[in-house]
Amino acid sequence: QVQLVESGGGLVQPGGSLRLSCTASGLTFTTYTWAWFRQAPGRDREFVAAIRRSGGTTHYADSVKGRFTISRDNAKSTVYLQMNSLKPEDTGIYYCASGTPILSALRSSGIYHHWGQGTQVAVSS
Repeated sequence: QVQLVESGGGLVQPGGSLRLSCTASGLTFTTYTWAWFRQAPGRDREFVAAIRRSGGTTHYADSVKGRFTISRDNAKSTVYLQMNSLKPEDTGIYYCASGTPILSALRSSGIYHHWGQGTQVAVSS
């Protein structure tokens, strides 16, 4: 049974940092592209970042580029999202996902096979 378990969310002040983790089990971690999506209240789920299975290249939404970093530890079957300089608009539930999208579909949530349960991030003073 595939399980993706996120952790690391919480409440942080604007300008602060958080590191999210997503640990996978029940699948071969290295054969998947890994991504983070987020969903704010009343809004659609949106792409945040991805790290591809081939070569480990990374991709980011324009809104987080330069502030967030996605990485993975194959030995631990874990993908991370380091979030710096957080803004109130970063608030939402953050989900990790695994899939095998082609490059042009990397940002499409429907392409991903497996999802975690989500972890809440709140940025507020």
